[in-house]
Amino acid sequence: MKLLGKLIIAGHIEAITGLAIGGSKTDVAIGGIDNNVIKNAEGVPYIPGSSLKGKLRSLLEKQEGLETVCKCGKRECAICSIFGTGMPAQNNEAGPTRLYVRDAMLNEQIKKQMENKQGIFSELELTYTEGKWENTINRLTSKAVHPRQQERVPAGSIFDFNIIYNILLPEDIDRFRHVIGTLRLLEDDYLGGNGSRGYGSVQFNDLTITLKTVKDYENGNSGKEIYTGSLENFDGEQAKQEVKRIVKEEEEV
Repeated sequence: MKLLGKLIIAGHIEAITGLAIGGSKTDVAIGGIDNNVIKNAEGVPYIPGSSLKGKLRSLLEKQEGLETVCKCGKRECAICSIFGTGMPAQNNEAGPTRLYVRDAMLNEQIKKQMENKQGIFSELELTYTEGKWENTINRLTSKAVHPRQQERVPAGSIFDFNIIYNILLPEDIDRFRHVIGTLRLLEDDYLGGNGSRGYGSVQFNDLTITLKTVKDYENGNSGKEIYTGSLENFDGEQAKQEVKRIVKEEEEV
């Protein structure tokens, strides 16, 4: 396999409803919150790349009708090629994972609004998060039991995300549609915990997709912008043909 180029997706993840991706209980700064969200060393919540990648993989496996994690390692398997297998190299026809998902950090402008309690964050309880009481209803008595407080990143929060997709084989260009497809699936699913309770609805906005070929890296070029706009309006077929054309031209030079 030979690296032909990289497709880089950058943009924003907006929390449409409260977002809860669990962290360590040692992070709890305010008493009474049983389930806190994951934060970085500065105490700012973020979306781990592993959480986002794992959810995208799970959605593609469901789309393909699989009930368990695919580890077949076959070259023709889109799941194993895109997301990796964890198999020894000698048994892995699919090769190395194509998809790198970076941690999505809280947008700086949103971070400042939260710190200053501005706009929609004017009533935010904590610096970057809110607390929401949850309970279980006893169906025999109709009484609420086991009350607990869940920490959430509030609706309206925006995270900067970055995904890198490696093109190692010509067929990887065709498989890129699965990456876009799983992002679209996620918008109608949920990220993090408590999805059935209304948590974790997200939207991908302000996308920029850039192709950087090996020659771009050699010459210090910034690459070719393939698409800028919304996820909804992305034309996968047009982008695929454009990527194929650029890769072919540079391979022939």
